[in-house]
Amino acid sequence: MFTLAEVASLSDIQPTYRILKPWWDVFMDYLAVVMLMVAIFAGTMQLTKDQVVCLPVLQSTVNSKVQPDIAGKADFTTVETTTGQEEASMRTVPFGSAPTVTPDILLSRATSSQYQPTESDQELKKEQKDSSGRKTNLDFQQYVFINQMCYHLALPWYSKYFPYLVLIHTIILIVSSNFWFKYPKTCSKIEHFVSILGKCFESPWTTKALSETACEDSEENKQRLTGAQSLPKYVSTSSDEGSPSASTPMITKSGFKFSADKPMIEIPSVTILDKKDGEQAKALFEKVRKFRAHVEDSDLIYKLYVGQTVIKTVKFIFILCYTANFVNTISFEHICNPKVEHLIGYTQFECTHNMAYMLKKLLISYISLICVYGFICLYTLFWLFRIPLKEYSFEKVREESSFSDIPDVKNDFAFLLHMVDQYDQLYSKRFGVFLSEVSENKLRGISLNHEWTYEKLRQHVSRNAQDKQELHLFMLSGVPDAVFDLTDLDVLKLELIPEAKITAKISQMTNLQELHLYHCPAKVEQTAFSFLRDHLRCLHVKFTDVAEIPAWVYLLKTLRELYLIGNLNSENNKMIGLESLRELRHLKILHVKSNLTKIPPNITDVAPHLTKLVIHNDGTKLVVLNSLKKMTNVAELELQNCELERIPHAIFSLSNLQELDLKSNSIRTIEEIISFQHLKRLTCLKLWHNKIVSIPSSITHIKNLESLYLSNNKLETLPAAVFSLQKLRCLDVSYNSIAVIPVEIGLLQNLQHFHITGNKVDVLPKQLFKCVKLRTLSLGQNCITSIPDKVSQLLQLTYLELKGNCLDRLPATLGQCQLLRKSGLVVEDHLFDTLPSEVKEVLNQDTGIPFANGI
Repeated sequence: MFTLAEVASLSDIQPTYRILKPWWDVFMDYLAVVMLMVAIFAGTMQLTKDQVVCLPVLQSTVNSKVQPDIAGKADFTTVETTTGQEEASMRTVPFGSAPTVTPDILLSRATSSQYQPTESDQELKKEQKDSSGRKTNLDFQQYVFINQMCYHLALPWYSKYFPYLVLIHTIILIVSSNFWFKYPKTCSKIEHFVSILGKCFESPWTTKALSETACEDSEENKQRLTGAQSLPKYVSTSSDEGSPSASTPMITKSGFKFSADKPMIEIPSVTILDKKDGEQAKALFEKVRKFRAHVEDSDLIYKLYVGQTVIKTVKFIFILCYTANFVNTISFEHICNPKVEHLIGYTQFECTHNMAYMLKKLLISYISLICVYGFICLYTLFWLFRIPLKEYSFEKVREESSFSDIPDVKNDFAFLLHMVDQYDQLYSKRFGVFLSEVSENKLRGISLNHEWTYEKLRQHVSRNAQDKQELHLFMLSGVPDAVFDLTDLDVLKLELIPEAKITAKISQMTNLQELHLYHCPAKVEQTAFSFLRDHLRCLHVKFTDVAEIPAWVYLLKTLRELYLIGNLNSENNKMIGLESLRELRHLKILHVKSNLTKIPPNITDVAPHLTKLVIHNDGTKLVVLNSLKKMTNVAELELQNCELERIPHAIFSLSNLQELDLKSNSIRTIEEIISFQHLKRLTCLKLWHNKIVSIPSSITHIKNLESLYLSNNKLETLPAAVFSLQKLRCLDVSYNSIAVIPVEIGLLQNLQHFHITGNKVDVLPKQLFKCVKLRTLSLGQNCITSIPDKVSQLLQLTYLELKGNCLDRLPATLGQCQLLRKSGLVVEDHLFDTLPSEVKEVLNQDTGIPFANGI
């Protein structure tokens, strides 16, 4: 895992990771280098000079005596020295006849030592006779042999292996200090972090964001000193803590309050970002977001660093304990008993270790270094457990930079930032810019305005079905400023723009009356809100959760139409999360597409002036409908896809009801239809897409009924009571199982639209053609075999559907239908070809009459 080059040059082991090495790690690295030098120095000396020198110890105790060797005999002479040290150094005991110790040398030593013969010479000679040295003429080899044996037997092991132990310990400490930089599961995260941190530090966007913040702070301080109270305000719907400023007022769910906020002042750009810098900054924001999500889910780096610190501490204690016991074993003098008396003649030798002094000094130095190293390890452990390093707060950075939405981080991300702070806290401040959503939104705004210019937006403006100028913006990072320069725009649609902000410039759009917010919780400044409150007439809001509805929506006093599409139920469907609509005093149309189990009670706040209520329930059963009774002014009511099984009784109290639509429910019987006689203004009844099997005769009591829609049911017959409704202008019974059209249909002299497509009709009664006001006649997908010639009586007919029947020809009298043209004739091509050529010419004429089918 570690190469020799990395161990040798520790100072350059990880130059890019130096920002993650606090002062104690750096200091320990230098201590490791010194310990490594001690090991190398001691090892070099041992390899070159480490040895012992041994001399035999006589059997009898003699103090300071030397016996010279004369005439080749094994004589021993003991010379008394003046000091104890000279006695040890001058003692010479040759094995047998030692040619290296001559009488002249002994004589000179005796002379230099001022040796004087005494009366004890006789005793010395006696003792010399008792010596048992063996003469082999191999004196030098004997000395080498004894020195080698005693080096291994008498010399303590610590004196021999001290340099190697220091080297091994130092390498282990080096590995422990840098293991978290090498371990695969941590080094990748560290590499990404260091790379991202360096790019964030040097990014031009960081400088620009901090510079603009400084400008904003200075302007805010000026305004605070001057006490400006008449400056514009902001209105914000964000309920998150990540707002542009801690003082930015929010419209919360608990109430609606406005307060002064930072003024709208154009801050001059300190740094102009080109397109390349902007793209790099956006890429950095994305990298930081992904890196945070990847690193915050674990604390492996923190645990590994704590683990290697604990290992170094345990290592320090272990080294200190056993080394202190071996300090005194390193000695200059040693006694050796090699058990080679049969070769030499002596059993005991006294040896000197020439490296003892230097090794002892090196050992003391090593112990001192280890103590310092250990104290630093203990301090590191104290720092690791003194504060929660798995949590990092940007509170100070938020206060200094005014980016109040910089989130606090945790786990490994927090630990890495704590380590960086030990190197330089400026890194965290600059890095925090890329954690701020406000900063990211500013960058997106700059890029957005560069991309979406006025000319480009003008190209996306189109005309809708109402012939109004409409602009639809989809999945942008924000609302471009140039949008508010489109002063002639009528409809503005914003879809999937989570950071949309409507500024005061919207007051230029005097023609704007309709706004669509699809999954777009837009924030609105105070001036912009005032404009919308006075000019906006129609608002469409599409959302996933009710909390996404902007709070300022409930304050639009002049709003006429409100369309809410999304889940209005809160958690567990226990309550409706819709806010009060009391402020919407001019609301006339309310369209709710949701999954309600009851009509929200807040809707009753607008009940007195509401004229149209539409509820599309997406298949959820609507149970509680009592709130409908309070909507006495409702003229149009639609309850679609609400799983209703009968006509709700609450509807019968709506005296002003003109149109009722109960489409896509589960209604099987409509016996309650007799109660509709009290609804004198009811003119349109839509019961289509249900399961109705019959029409009760009591339907005749709805005298003012003009439109009746019963398509997509299970009807088999049409009762005569239906044709007693003299005011009926539109009758739709398509896609049922009706086999016969009653002859009473001729009574409907005001009938203009008749639809019976998708049934089982095989014969058309002649009375049908007495309805001379018919403009639309849909007879497709039946079993009709012929069309009577009396079809020519329908002079106002503009649309005739015959496709999907059993016809073999078309009557030539179709040419007498003056308003019928080929575009309004839906029939097979081969049947059209059966018509006479003059009829074809008449039908092919273009009179420019608009087509209308009455649905």
